[in-house]
Amino acid sequence: MQQSKTLKDLAEYLGGTVCGDETFRVNGLAPLESAGADKITFLANPKYAAKVADTGAGAVLMAPGGESFGRNIIEVSNPYLAFAKLLTLFYVHPHTPRGVMPEASVGIGVSLGEGVSIYPGASIGDNVALGDRCVVHSGAVVYAGVTIGDDTTVHANAVIRERCRVGKRCVIQPGAVIGSDGFGYAPDGSGYYPIPQIGIVVLEDDVEIGANTCIDRAALEVTLIRRGTKLDNLVQVAHNCQIGEDCMIVSQVGISGSTRIGNHVTLAGQVGVAGHLSIGDNVIVGAQSGVPGSLPANAGYSGSPVLPHKEWLKSMAVVANLPSLKKTVSALEKRIAALEAVLPSN
Repeated sequence: MQQSKTLKDLAEYLGGTVCGDETFRVNGLAPLESAGADKITFLANPKYAAKVADTGAGAVLMAPGGESFGRNIIEVSNPYLAFAKLLTLFYVHPHTPRGVMPEASVGIGVSLGEGVSIYPGASIGDNVALGDRCVVHSGAVVYAGVTIGDDTTVHANAVIRERCRVGKRCVIQPGAVIGSDGFGYAPDGSGYYPIPQIGIVVLEDDVEIGANTCIDRAALEVTLIRRGTKLDNLVQVAHNCQIGEDCMIVSQVGISGSTRIGNHVTLAGQVGVAGHLSIGDNVIVGAQSGVPGSLPANAGYSGSPVLPHKEWLKSMAVVANLPSLKKTVSALEKRIAALEAVLPSN
Protein backbone atom coordinates (compact mmCIF):
# COMPACT_ATOMS: atom_id res chain seq x y z
CA MET A 1 0.00 0.00 0.00
CA GLN A 2 1.23 3.52 -0.80
CA GLN A 3 2.85 5.25 2.16
CA SER A 4 0.80 8.15 3.51
CA LYS A 5 2.21 11.67 3.79
CA THR A 6 1.23 14.71 5.84
CA LEU A 7 -0.01 17.87 4.21
CA LYS A 8 3.02 19.63 5.65
CA ASP A 9 5.30 17.19 3.81
CA LEU A 10 3.40 17.68 0.56
CA ALA A 11 3.40 21.47 0.87
CA GLU A 12 7.16 21.50 1.38
CA TYR A 13 7.60 19.20 -1.63
CA LEU A 14 5.44 21.48 -3.81
CA GLY A 15 6.52 24.84 -2.40
CA GLY A 16 2.95 25.52 -1.27
CA THR A 17 1.15 26.64 1.89
CA VAL A 18 -1.19 24.59 4.08
CA CYS A 19 -4.45 26.15 5.18
CA GLY A 20 -5.85 23.75 7.77
CA ASP A 21 -4.43 20.73 9.57
CA GLU A 22 -0.76 20.30 8.60
CA THR A 23 -0.65 16.87 10.28
CA PHE A 24 -3.50 15.41 8.21
CA ARG A 25 -2.27 12.41 6.21
CA VAL A 26 -3.25 11.32 2.68
CA ASN A 27 -2.12 8.29 0.71
CA GLY A 28 -2.88 9.25 -2.87
CA LEU A 29 -4.88 11.38 -5.31
CA ALA A 30 -8.39 11.20 -6.74
CA PRO A 31 -10.85 13.39 -8.71
CA LEU A 32 -13.01 15.96 -6.92
CA GLU A 33 -16.16 13.91 -7.52
CA SER A 34 -14.95 10.54 -6.24
CA ALA A 35 -12.14 11.23 -3.76
CA GLY A 36 -12.33 9.63 -0.32
CA ALA A 37 -11.15 11.09 2.95
CA ASP A 38 -7.69 9.51 2.58
CA LYS A 39 -7.04 11.28 -0.76
CA ILE A 40 -6.01 14.72 -1.92
CA THR A 41 -7.70 16.23 -4.98
CA PHE A 42 -7.15 19.39 -7.02
CA LEU A 43 -9.03 22.37 -8.43
CA ALA A 44 -7.38 23.64 -11.62
CA ASN A 45 -10.38 25.41 -13.19
CA PRO A 46 -12.16 28.03 -11.03
CA LYS A 47 -15.50 27.32 -12.73
CA TYR A 48 -15.64 24.05 -10.77
CA ALA A 49 -14.96 25.77 -7.43
CA ALA A 50 -18.39 24.84 -6.05
CA LYS A 51 -17.41 21.16 -6.19
CA VAL A 52 -14.90 21.77 -3.40
CA ALA A 53 -17.86 22.09 -1.03
CA ASP A 54 -19.11 18.60 -1.93
CA THR A 55 -15.88 16.66 -2.37
CA GLY A 56 -15.14 13.83 0.03
CA ALA A 57 -11.39 14.43 -0.26
CA GLY A 58 -9.34 15.03 2.84
CA ALA A 59 -7.51 17.94 1.19
CA VAL A 60 -7.57 20.03 -1.98
CA LEU A 61 -4.83 21.60 -4.08
CA MET A 62 -5.89 25.05 -5.30
CA ALA A 63 -4.61 28.47 -6.23
CA PRO A 64 -4.31 31.12 -3.51
CA GLY A 65 -7.46 33.03 -2.66
CA GLY A 66 -9.99 30.30 -3.50
CA GLU A 67 -12.90 29.40 -1.21
CA SER A 68 -11.92 26.44 0.99
CA PHE A 69 -15.44 25.57 2.24
CA GLY A 70 -13.78 24.47 5.47
CA ARG A 71 -11.55 21.92 3.73
CA ASN A 72 -7.86 21.36 4.29
CA ILE A 73 -6.11 23.23 1.50
CA ILE A 74 -2.64 23.35 0.01
CA GLU A 75 -2.30 26.63 -1.87
CA VAL A 76 -0.01 26.45 -4.91
CA SER A 77 0.44 28.79 -7.84
CA ASN A 78 -0.21 26.05 -10.42
CA PRO A 79 -2.58 23.33 -9.10
CA TYR A 80 -2.45 21.26 -12.29
CA LEU A 81 1.35 21.10 -12.17
CA ALA A 82 1.20 20.29 -8.46
CA PHE A 83 -1.24 17.46 -9.23
CA ALA A 84 1.20 16.05 -11.79
CA LYS A 85 4.09 16.21 -9.33
CA LEU A 86 2.08 14.41 -6.65
CA LEU A 87 1.11 11.69 -9.11
CA THR A 88 4.82 11.17 -9.68
CA LEU A 89 5.53 11.19 -5.94
CA PHE A 90 2.83 8.68 -5.02
CA TYR A 91 2.64 6.37 -8.01
CA VAL A 92 5.77 6.49 -10.21
CA HIS A 93 8.45 4.21 -8.86
CA PRO A 94 12.07 3.92 -10.07
CA HIS A 95 12.67 1.19 -12.62
CA THR A 96 14.52 -1.85 -11.32
CA PRO A 97 17.33 -2.76 -13.73
CA ARG A 98 16.89 -6.18 -15.33
CA GLY A 99 19.96 -6.43 -17.55
CA VAL A 100 19.83 -8.34 -20.83
CA MET A 101 16.99 -10.81 -20.25
CA PRO A 102 16.69 -14.23 -21.87
CA GLU A 103 15.44 -14.24 -25.50
CA ALA A 104 16.55 -10.66 -26.11
CA SER A 105 18.74 -10.33 -29.20
CA VAL A 106 21.87 -8.20 -28.86
CA GLY A 107 24.24 -7.72 -31.81
CA ILE A 108 28.00 -7.40 -31.91
CA GLY A 109 29.87 -4.29 -30.84
CA VAL A 110 26.99 -3.10 -28.64
CA SER A 111 27.83 -0.69 -25.80
CA LEU A 112 25.56 -1.03 -22.78
CA GLY A 113 25.50 1.53 -19.98
CA GLU A 114 24.96 0.72 -16.33
CA GLY A 115 21.55 -0.44 -15.14
CA VAL A 116 20.02 -1.13 -18.56
CA SER A 117 17.02 -3.42 -19.11
CA ILE A 118 16.49 -5.25 -22.39
CA TYR A 119 13.34 -7.36 -22.30
CA PRO A 120 12.66 -10.71 -24.02
CA GLY A 121 11.93 -10.29 -27.72
CA ALA A 122 13.72 -6.94 -28.03
CA SER A 123 16.27 -6.73 -30.84
CA ILE A 124 19.41 -4.58 -30.59
CA GLY A 125 21.47 -4.28 -33.78
CA ASP A 126 25.23 -4.15 -34.19
CA ASN A 127 27.23 -1.21 -32.86
CA VAL A 128 24.33 0.27 -30.90
CA ALA A 129 25.19 2.42 -27.86
CA LEU A 130 22.71 2.45 -24.96
CA GLY A 131 23.25 4.91 -22.11
CA ASP A 132 22.81 4.25 -18.40
CA ARG A 133 19.42 3.01 -17.18
CA CYS A 134 17.95 2.68 -20.67
CA VAL A 135 14.95 0.36 -21.02
CA VAL A 136 14.06 -1.45 -24.25
CA HIS A 137 10.79 -3.38 -24.02
CA SER A 138 9.69 -6.56 -25.74
CA GLY A 139 9.28 -6.39 -29.50
CA ALA A 140 11.17 -3.13 -29.87
CA VAL A 141 13.77 -3.08 -32.65
CA VAL A 142 16.86 -0.87 -32.54
CA TYR A 143 18.75 -0.97 -35.84
CA ALA A 144 22.52 -0.93 -36.24
CA GLY A 145 24.50 2.16 -35.31
CA VAL A 146 21.80 3.82 -33.18
CA THR A 147 22.81 5.82 -30.10
CA ILE A 148 20.42 6.27 -27.17
CA GLY A 149 21.11 8.52 -24.18
CA ASP A 150 20.75 7.87 -20.45
CA ASP A 151 17.35 7.15 -18.88
CA THR A 152 15.52 6.73 -22.19
CA THR A 153 12.69 4.20 -22.50
CA VAL A 154 11.75 2.47 -25.77
CA HIS A 155 8.38 0.78 -25.40
CA ALA A 156 7.06 -2.40 -26.98
CA ASN A 157 7.14 -2.73 -30.77
CA ALA A 158 8.73 0.66 -31.36
CA VAL A 159 11.37 0.84 -34.10
CA ILE A 160 14.47 3.05 -34.25
CA ARG A 161 16.17 2.67 -37.57
CA GLU A 162 19.84 2.71 -38.51
CA ARG A 163 22.17 5.45 -37.26
CA CYS A 164 19.46 7.58 -35.66
CA ARG A 165 20.32 9.38 -32.43
CA VAL A 166 18.08 9.63 -29.38
CA GLY A 167 18.92 11.87 -26.42
CA LYS A 168 18.61 11.50 -22.66
CA ARG A 169 15.33 10.96 -20.78
CA CYS A 170 13.35 10.40 -23.96
CA VAL A 171 10.22 8.24 -24.10
CA ILE A 172 9.23 6.39 -27.26
CA GLN A 173 5.77 4.87 -26.94
CA PRO A 174 4.61 1.54 -28.41
CA GLY A 175 4.57 1.24 -32.18
CA ALA A 176 6.40 4.49 -32.90
CA VAL A 177 8.82 4.49 -35.83
CA ILE A 178 11.89 6.72 -35.72
CA GLY A 179 13.81 6.99 -38.98
CA SER A 180 11.45 5.45 -41.53
CA ASP A 181 12.25 6.35 -45.14
CA GLY A 182 11.14 9.80 -46.22
CA PHE A 183 8.50 9.97 -48.96
CA GLY A 184 10.75 10.91 -51.86
CA TYR A 185 10.34 9.88 -55.52
CA ALA A 186 11.67 11.30 -58.75
CA PRO A 187 9.30 11.22 -61.78
CA ASP A 188 10.50 8.62 -64.27
CA GLY A 189 8.30 8.64 -67.33
CA SER A 190 4.93 7.37 -66.24
CA GLY A 191 6.36 6.02 -62.98
CA TYR A 192 8.52 7.13 -60.08
CA TYR A 193 12.08 6.33 -59.05
CA PRO A 194 12.61 6.02 -55.26
CA ILE A 195 15.14 8.50 -53.88
CA PRO A 196 17.36 6.82 -51.28
CA GLN A 197 16.87 8.46 -47.91
CA ILE A 198 20.38 8.45 -46.46
CA GLY A 199 19.97 10.97 -43.62
CA ILE A 200 18.93 10.29 -40.02
CA VAL A 201 16.57 11.43 -37.26
CA VAL A 202 17.90 13.17 -34.15
CA LEU A 203 15.79 13.45 -31.00
CA GLU A 204 17.33 15.78 -28.43
CA ASP A 205 16.97 15.34 -24.66
CA ASP A 206 13.55 15.05 -22.96
CA VAL A 207 11.63 14.41 -26.18
CA GLU A 208 8.56 12.15 -26.02
CA ILE A 209 7.11 10.35 -29.04
CA GLY A 210 3.54 9.01 -28.92
CA ALA A 211 2.24 5.61 -29.94
CA ASN A 212 2.25 4.86 -33.68
CA THR A 213 3.86 8.18 -34.51
CA CYS A 214 6.24 8.16 -37.48
CA ILE A 215 9.24 10.43 -37.97
CA ASP A 216 10.91 10.11 -41.37
CA ARG A 217 14.67 10.18 -41.79
CA ALA A 218 16.12 13.02 -43.85
CA ALA A 219 16.97 12.55 -47.50
CA LEU A 220 20.52 13.80 -46.96
CA GLU A 221 21.02 15.34 -43.51
CA VAL A 222 18.87 15.38 -40.36
CA THR A 223 15.22 15.41 -39.34
CA LEU A 224 15.46 17.14 -35.97
CA ILE A 225 13.19 17.23 -32.92
CA ARG A 226 14.67 19.62 -30.36
CA ARG A 227 14.81 19.42 -26.58
CA GLY A 228 11.64 18.98 -24.56
CA THR A 229 9.21 18.66 -27.45
CA LYS A 230 6.29 16.24 -27.05
CA LEU A 231 4.57 14.45 -29.95
CA ASP A 232 1.21 12.79 -29.33
CA ASN A 233 -0.01 9.51 -30.85
CA LEU A 234 -0.48 9.13 -34.61
CA VAL A 235 1.63 12.11 -35.69
CA GLN A 236 3.50 12.17 -39.01
CA VAL A 237 6.70 14.20 -39.36
CA ALA A 238 8.15 14.10 -42.88
CA HIS A 239 11.78 14.12 -43.95
CA ASN A 240 14.09 17.05 -43.24
CA CYS A 241 11.69 18.79 -40.85
CA GLN A 242 13.02 20.65 -37.84
CA ILE A 243 10.81 21.15 -34.78
CA GLY A 244 11.99 23.52 -32.04
CA GLU A 245 12.15 23.22 -28.26
CA ASP A 246 9.18 22.60 -25.96
CA CYS A 247 6.61 22.21 -28.72
CA MET A 248 3.32 20.31 -28.30
CA ILE A 249 2.25 18.39 -31.41
CA VAL A 250 -1.17 16.82 -30.84
CA SER A 251 -2.63 13.63 -32.29
CA GLN A 252 -3.07 13.19 -36.05
CA VAL A 253 -1.01 16.22 -37.00
CA GLY A 254 0.77 15.85 -40.34
CA ILE A 255 3.86 17.94 -41.10
CA SER A 256 5.17 17.89 -44.67
CA GLY A 257 8.83 17.81 -45.62
CA SER A 258 11.45 20.48 -44.93
CA THR A 259 9.19 22.50 -42.64
CA ARG A 260 10.81 24.58 -39.89
CA ILE A 261 8.87 25.01 -36.64
CA GLY A 262 10.05 27.37 -33.91
CA ASN A 263 10.12 27.00 -30.13
CA HIS A 264 7.06 26.57 -27.92
CA VAL A 265 4.67 25.99 -30.80
CA THR A 266 1.37 24.13 -30.28
CA LEU A 267 -0.30 22.32 -33.19
CA ALA A 268 -3.69 21.02 -32.07
CA GLY A 269 -5.28 17.80 -33.26
CA GLN A 270 -5.44 17.05 -37.01
CA VAL A 271 -3.56 20.16 -38.11
CA GLY A 272 -2.08 19.74 -41.58
CA VAL A 273 1.10 21.63 -42.44
CA ALA A 274 2.36 22.04 -46.00
CA GLY A 275 6.04 21.60 -46.79
CA HIS A 276 8.96 24.02 -47.15
CA LEU A 277 7.50 26.66 -44.84
CA SER A 278 8.27 28.09 -41.41
CA ILE A 279 6.20 28.60 -38.27
CA GLY A 280 7.49 31.15 -35.76
CA ASP A 281 8.01 30.82 -32.02
CA ASN A 282 5.01 30.71 -29.65
CA VAL A 283 2.45 30.04 -32.36
CA ILE A 284 -0.77 28.15 -31.56
CA VAL A 285 -2.71 26.55 -34.42
CA GLY A 286 -6.26 25.35 -33.67
CA ALA A 287 -7.58 21.86 -34.32
CA GLN A 288 -8.21 20.69 -37.91
CA SER A 289 -6.54 23.76 -39.36
CA GLY A 290 -4.70 23.73 -42.67
CA VAL A 291 -1.42 25.63 -42.89
CA PRO A 292 -0.50 26.35 -46.54
CA GLY A 293 2.15 29.03 -45.90
CA SER A 294 4.53 30.39 -43.29
CA LEU A 295 3.15 31.84 -40.05
CA PRO A 296 4.71 34.74 -38.10
CA ALA A 297 5.63 34.25 -34.43
CA ASN A 298 3.62 35.01 -31.30
CA ALA A 299 0.11 34.58 -32.66
CA GLY A 300 -2.82 32.17 -32.79
CA TYR A 301 -4.37 30.80 -35.98
CA SER A 302 -7.39 28.67 -36.90
CA GLY A 303 -9.27 27.44 -39.95
CA SER A 304 -8.48 25.85 -43.27
CA PRO A 305 -6.71 27.69 -44.74
CA VAL A 306 -5.64 29.35 -41.50
CA LEU A 307 -6.56 32.87 -40.51
CA PRO A 308 -5.56 34.82 -37.41
CA HIS A 309 -7.75 33.30 -34.71
CA LYS A 310 -9.92 36.39 -34.06
CA GLU A 311 -10.63 36.77 -37.78
CA TRP A 312 -11.54 33.10 -37.97
CA LEU A 313 -14.00 33.51 -35.08
CA LYS A 314 -15.69 36.38 -36.91
CA SER A 315 -15.86 34.29 -40.10
CA MET A 316 -17.41 31.36 -38.23
CA ALA A 317 -20.06 33.69 -36.78
CA VAL A 318 -21.03 34.59 -40.35
CA VAL A 319 -21.00 30.94 -41.46
CA ALA A 320 -23.44 30.01 -38.71
CA ASN A 321 -25.88 32.62 -40.07
CA LEU A 322 -25.56 31.66 -43.74
CA PRO A 323 -28.98 29.88 -43.96
CA SER A 324 -30.85 32.94 -42.68
CA LEU A 325 -28.67 35.25 -44.79
CA LYS A 326 -29.54 33.18 -47.86
CA LYS A 327 -33.25 33.60 -47.14
CA THR A 328 -32.78 37.35 -46.67
CA VAL A 329 -30.87 37.68 -49.95
CA SER A 330 -33.48 35.62 -51.81
CA ALA A 331 -36.27 37.80 -50.45
CA LEU A 332 -34.37 40.96 -51.46
CA GLU A 333 -33.80 39.57 -54.97
CA LYS A 334 -37.57 39.02 -55.36
CA ARG A 335 -38.36 42.53 -54.14
CA ILE A 336 -35.81 44.07 -56.50
CA ALA A 337 -37.20 42.03 -59.38
CA ALA A 338 -40.73 43.22 -58.54
CA LEU A 339 -39.59 46.86 -58.40
CA GLU A 340 -37.72 46.57 -61.69
CA ALA A 341 -40.88 45.16 -63.31
CA VAL A 342 -42.91 48.32 -62.53
CA LEU A 343 -40.20 50.91 -63.04
CA PRO A 344 -40.07 52.59 -66.46
CA SER A 345 -37.19 51.37 -68.57
CA ASN A 346 -34.58 53.96 -69.68
